[in-house]
Amino acid sequence: MNTIEQKNIEIVTAFIEAFWNQNNLDSADHYLSSDYQEHSYQSKEGLKHFAEKILEAFPDKSYTIEEMVAQEEKVIVRMVVKGTHRGMFFGKAGTGNSIDVTLYRQYRVKDGKISEHRGWIDMMTMWRQIGTSHQM
Repeated sequence: MNTIEQKNIEIVTAFIEAFWNQNNLDSADHYLSSDYQEHSYQSKEGLKHFAEKILEAFPDKSYTIEEMVAQEEKVIVRMVVKGTHRGMFFGKAGTGNSIDVTLYRQYRVKDGKISEHRGWIDMMTMWRQIGTSHQM
C-alpha cells in the first residue's frame, strides 16, 4: 500500500511531466485544485502564462527531477531545467545559448490535487548562461 507521501510524490511527478515537459498546459486543470494557491505566478492562469513564455523562449526545455522529499501534504522538489534560448525572455532576444539551471518547488497536495505552489529558481545563473548582465 502506498503512503500518502508516496501518492503525493506520484501526483507532483505526473504534473511536472505533463505540464512542464510535455507542455500540456491544460493538464493544470486536472492536477490543480479548484482553490489552488499560486505564490510564484499569482494564479493558475499566471502559471499557465509563464509556462507559455518559457516554452517560447526555450522550445527544447526539459525539466529533470533530481530530488523529491515529501512529508504529509508537503512535497519539496529540486530539479534542473535545460534548454536553448531561442526566443524572447524578459525582453532578451534568443541568443542560442544553453541553460542548465537549478530550481526548487514546494507543493501542497490535498485530496489528490495540488492545492498550493511556491517556486525558486537560480536566475543569476540563468542570466549568466544566456549571456546578459540583466538583473530582475
